Amino acid sequence: MKTNRRKFFQIAGVAGAGVISGGFTSCSRQGSGNEGSELAAIKEAVAKQHPQQFNMSGYSAPKLETVRVGFIGLGNRGPGAVSRIANIEGVEITSLCDKNPAGVERAQKILENRGRPKAKEYSGSEDAWKELCESQDVDLVYIATPWSLHTPMCVYAMENGKHAATEVPAAVTVEEAWQLVETSERTKKHCMMLENTCYDFFELLTLNMARQGFFGEIVHTEGAYIHDLLKNNFGKDSYSDMWRLKENQQRNGSLYPTHGIGPVCQVLNVNRGDKLDYLTSMSTNDFQMGKMARELAAEDGFFESFATDSYRGNMNTTTIRTNKGKTIMIQHDVTSPRPYSRIHLVSGTEGFARKYPLPGKIAKGHSFFDADEMKALEEQYTPEIVKLVGDMAKQIGGHGGMDFMMDWRLIDCLRNGIPLDQDVYDAALWSVIAPLSEWSVANRSNSIEIPDFSNGSWKTNEPVDVELKRGGTTGVRVAAEAESQLNV
Repeated sequence: MKTNRRKFFQIAGVAGAGVISGGFTSCSRQGSGNEGSELAAIKEAVAKQHPQQFNMSGYSAPKLETVRVGFIGLGNRGPGAVSRIANIEGVEITSLCDKNPAGVERAQKILENRGRPKAKEYSGSEDAWKELCESQDVDLVYIATPWSLHTPMCVYAMENGKHAATEVPAAVTVEEAWQLVETSERTKKHCMMLENTCYDFFELLTLNMARQGFFGEIVHTEGAYIHDLLKNNFGKDSYSDMWRLKENQQRNGSLYPTHGIGPVCQVLNVNRGDKLDYLTSMSTNDFQMGKMARELAAEDGFFESFATDSYRGNMNTTTIRTNKGKTIMIQHDVTSPRPYSRIHLVSGTEGFARKYPLPGKIAKGHSFFDADEMKALEEQYTPEIVKLVGDMAKQIGGHGGMDFMMDWRLIDCLRNGIPLDQDVYDAALWSVIAPLSEWSVANRSNSIEIPDFSNGSWKTNEPVDVELKRGGTTGVRVAAEAESQLNV
């Protein structure tokens, strides 16, 4: 890493200067030979205390009787989000934005089918999204674009007085993570990363069980994103401008950690009683992506620029230690021919839970509970949000219902003026695992400190409220299409 790249480490005060380009991915290939000095520099940077301007954890923004939503990105995940949120009461979908007019047209059709008014359109240019953020008829900007645009769009939305909700990850560099935190604190606007796995049924069940002390003292957790996307990532029509393949070509680490780490961080009360201290990360070589790229390039010149040996390894394993001495293991593999798994494992002094392979299982010793015992546990520990909207969520869909519960909960919090389950500190922390893992992989799995984005407020912040002691008043508007029609 060249000396001028160390400007990356100057992470304090960047939010006020606008969106900073570049980032941590320059370190993702091989060590530079100066691992010692680089390690010292980044450890100093990530440990730097951020003078908190306002604590966004537990923050209740003013109530919005009607939440006016503008959507940016209508190519892949965006249309499903429009369809789901169109089913929630107290919402107006006022604006739709995509650089491709066909995406806007598709979303307008969804609104028409739901009996919703036509939304204002923003399209035809790379910067059309800025006009949406500047408009006066939007309260919440919902972002479903390529990863590199998430932070710039969130920052611009908050700077223009809007709450921001973005698909994962919220940031791809350490600078971006700090930008989100500093902008949210300064503007007092929510910035939520849309981590849907926190709202899946088994994850919510184990979260409530942890709250009730079922597992005793939790000592170890695991999460993952193991999903065979090899052919999908090489599909010409899968992602605009092949952006997701390029991410895998240019970076080597745990590139998509939030699905695995989000739910277990909530179980461990991270940012709300504990914090992540440091991580170490290791990747295998790439045994499939470069090979496929070369095979495709031999038949189709379109893939010539992708026929390199610079792809991320098949499997990345990242281990994390918390301030209270708990450990987390996160794995990432999107190329190996394996069954889908997020692992979701919770191990405590009195109990154990593991979701994958399905169905999820729970134990209090050497044997898992049988079906009747599991049913009794579910009746006892199913949290209030599932009782309230779980059946409707399954009908409306979105990864089995967790997407809809996430969207419903977000809208319900904004309408009732109650804290979000996932705040900007979670968005920054869960996202920053990726660039930090890249550094560790590039430096022979050396450990690296993890920034405390809460600036010490983790010691007093309250845990996530899974019992909906406040809120829960937002209804569901109409029936929806089948899930298979909502998600790409």
